[in-house]
Amino acid sequence: METYYKPEDLPKFPDIGQQAPELAKKFFDYYNAVFAEGALTEREKALIALSVAHAVQCPYCIDAFSQACLEKGSNLAKMTEAIHVVTAIRGGASLVHDGWGWRWLIRPAITPCSARPTPSWSACAPRCRPRNWRRL
Repeated sequence: METYYKPEDLPKFPDIGQQAPELAKKFFDYYNAVFAEGALTEREKALIALSVAHAVQCPYCIDAFSQACLEKGSNLAKMTEAIHVVTAIRGGASLVHDGWGWRWLIRPAITPCSARPTPSWSACAPRCRPRNWRRL
């Protein structure tokens, strides 16, 4: 089946800067510095990148970082676990936003500062901050 994403395009990634070579150089210098060994190993960084690639749903990134993970010593079990971590975070964030939405709808409106006298912002802040700031 033909798709928008073509695996043969992945090796062309370095060519993306042809129209703005100075910006591309800066990007690739940064990119290479980020993925160099540091406080995290290159293997750990590849696992993080693979997880993020799944979260942002970039097939090119998934392909590239799957290969990078294997080349850096990861295995399918570690890669799968990393993907489950990002899936849990992304799914949890969706659930939390749903909960906030319901709470937002059922709360009474807050009286704005302009409707009552207040000596200062600090005196007003606990009463006028957005509703979703309150711990529920």
